[in-house]
Amino acid sequence: MKTSDAVSFFKTKTNLAKKLGITHSSVCQWGEEVPELRAFQIERLTNSELTVHPTKAIESAPSHKIDVSSRC
Repeated sequence: MKTSDAVSFFKTKTNLAKKLGITHSSVCQWGEEVPELRAFQIERLTNSELTVHPTKAIESAPSHKIDVSSRC
């Protein structure tokens, strides 16, 4: 989700921050993309009018590999 799209939807960074329960300066620190967890929050707040980019969520998901060879 693009930060500019989220700001446009809520009209201002201040309004967006208030809806998320965070500070204006936090929103100002975002880059071009909304941080993933905030994007999911915004998707819920907008009743899916704004959506998380599914490919972005998959690409940024950490790969958790556990080495079980040394376990009993």
